[in-house]
Amino acid sequence: MATQMFESRGHAAVYQKYRFAPGKELQHTILSYLREKKAIPAELAVDVGCGSGQGTHFLGEHFKKVVGTDISEAQIQEAKATPCTPNISYLVCPAEELPFPEGSVDVLTSFTAAHWFHLERFAREARRVLRPGGCVAISTYTLDMSLRHGQCSQQLTRVFRECWDEILKYSNDKIKYVLDDYKEIFEALPFPDKKRITDIYDPIPMTVEGVVGYMESTSSYQTFKKKDPTAATSLLQETEKRMLETMGVSSHETPLEFLVRHVCVLGCK
Repeated sequence: MATQMFESRGHAAVYQKYRFAPGKELQHTILSYLREKKAIPAELAVDVGCGSGQGTHFLGEHFKKVVGTDISEAQIQEAKATPCTPNISYLVCPAEELPFPEGSVDVLTSFTAAHWFHLERFAREARRVLRPGGCVAISTYTLDMSLRHGQCSQQLTRVFRECWDEILKYSNDKIKYVLDDYKEIFEALPFPDKKRITDIYDPIPMTVEGVVGYMESTSSYQTFKKKDPTAATSLLQETEKRMLETMGVSSHETPLEFLVRHVCVLGCK
């Protein structure tokens, strides 16, 4: 079975507030590939495991019709409550059972979600719903993140990673797919015309609050919080305090850059 995470209303709300949209370099990588394969302009793009819709909104700018799907009803409720263009809609369904006819989808995407899927079943479903010449773009940001702010980037990153390492102790086994840069997901994709890009870097504009909120939104932190809510809450509070001290500021709304590395698996049927 696929792994179901991000199910609670509270977790979905934190996810919607703090998760970021695909960065410019990742967007450029995907769109360039789709243009190369003549997959755009296109009628229908489906964003699988869409969460609260951050990646779905990006697709809405480039496709006539976009459908975001997710197994979590709470996530879809958050997505529907967020303003978006009229060509975007959302459905609750598993990634392995997409409610689209055979050969009806032009582009299938998944942003930071495919590692939760049942890979073989999802791969079969992707092959079924895509039209001949249709494309997939499956991406994730990796765990080796860093922070940039003035002259204290190195110290700030150290503070972040000390907290991040504690949170990652509570990671689900599925994180192994992220740790191997989606190599297994790439191999499971049933198309001979495919490639994997592992060095897409995006500086995401954020704030101190946003970075702490991002960590709170992760499945690993939510597992930690269920097991020891006091320790989990204390870790984030102490990390935010240390970040502010390192930056020499008092406001958690102080801007910084969150540097992420994306991996992207691209394929054409």
